[in-house]
Amino acid sequence: MTSRPRRSSDPPVLLVEDKDSLRVMLRHTLEGQGHAVVEARDLPEAALALRSSPVGVVLTDLRLTDGDGFGVLRAAREVDPDLPVIVMTAFGSIQDAVAAMKEGAVDFLAKPVDSDHLLLLVERALAQRRLAAENILLKVELGRRRGAPQIVGQDAALKHVTLQLQRAAATDITVLLEGESGTGKELFARALHALSARADGPFVAINCAAIPETLLETELFGHEKGAFTGAASRKPGRFELAHRGTLFLDEIGDLPLALQAKILRALEEKRFERVGGTAALQVDVRIVAATNRNLKAAVAAHQYREDLYFRLSVFPIVIPPLRERAGDIPMLARHFIERYCHDLSKPPMTLSSSAAQDLMAYPWPGNVRELQNCIERAVILTSGDTIHAQHLNLSFRDAAPPADADDDPWARIDLAGSLAEAMRRTTMEAERRKIAQALKAAGGHAGRAAELLQVSYKALSQKLKDYGIDAQPSGPGRSP
Repeated sequence: MTSRPRRSSDPPVLLVEDKDSLRVMLRHTLEGQGHAVVEARDLPEAALALRSSPVGVVLTDLRLTDGDGFGVLRAAREVDPDLPVIVMTAFGSIQDAVAAMKEGAVDFLAKPVDSDHLLLLVERALAQRRLAAENILLKVELGRRRGAPQIVGQDAALKHVTLQLQRAAATDITVLLEGESGTGKELFARALHALSARADGPFVAINCAAIPETLLETELFGHEKGAFTGAASRKPGRFELAHRGTLFLDEIGDLPLALQAKILRALEEKRFERVGGTAALQVDVRIVAATNRNLKAAVAAHQYREDLYFRLSVFPIVIPPLRERAGDIPMLARHFIERYCHDLSKPPMTLSSSAAQDLMAYPWPGNVRELQNCIERAVILTSGDTIHAQHLNLSFRDAAPPADADDDPWARIDLAGSLAEAMRRTTMEAERRKIAQALKAAGGHAGRAAELLQVSYKALSQKLKDYGIDAQPSGPGRSP
């Protein structure tokens, strides 16, 4: 076959083969045709590669020293149900290849591998992926015309999330958006709604952590006249208001245990009663939920119903934190600069190289929301046409190094394990320190600290409990 330049949009081929000599030969064959290749020798390495970055096609031997091709196939389908997998097998084991195709493999190659046939199958699989991506882009454009919010970024992890969002939007499946605070979960929920067949229906959002437990049930399900003191008239709840549309349950991890059973029934049957009512109401609602908590851990700690968790996490989508897609930070910053210059009627501004470097170096514990606030403040403070580093007011710029590293709590952070595990521990320590700092500034009053941190009192109370920090409920004259 004649060589062709690799398309810049083509993700790499994941090659899984335990025999070094054959793997090297196959890699050279693929690279000779312009394909990028990621190598793995067994199932654990293949599973790690699939989780680490998107791939375009998987080429795996069925017989591996650790695991087998069926395990690779299942791992690929867990990451992306539409990821094409091509299996290789010895000539005498064609029945195994047939079994693999029944499980979802797109094709098979008999050994010894014919190079031309291999390249033909790989190119065919990548062409199908490109066609699917083009269809998704058309759906994105249609969604924008119908009011879908713009998702800014070119990072591979973000593109993978967008791809999952597109696939979920084509169905009525319940979606669980997982991610840290400030990653834009509501933005993704609104995009999913705008890209779905329910786009002409209502999008109704409710933050389960921002409403007191005593009021949350009536907000969700409504109430009848006279249901309680002050209920002067019938009031529809969010489930009713979202009929034939999408209901976004934000911070679903903070849902009180007492309400979880009723939410479960509403999700399963699309049926509920208003508070104080006896008639069952039927609604046609698509549910999208979001959380920044580890719901699996909450289930294990008996703080969350397992059946509700499984009902919510039918189609989970994990939104990466901003620090894991640092390459998108300058693009996001420019996007917010343009927005706030327009909103504040200021002339167009640019970002200096020093400011861009500071933005890239900062860990953004508040994620995109923190970056957005930072840029809005910088646009307000800047009197010229260029935003410089001093306009950003990033906390790390003024942080003095500790006099003695032995007294520095950061020096004692456990950096063992994977990058994600180390980052999680570091983020938790930063969060604990920030909360303690806010409490000190608030004189120990949790209500005022919540205002300083720009989080709900309920969310801060949970954090205080998680970290074992004592605080007064509220300051003088304040209420949570």
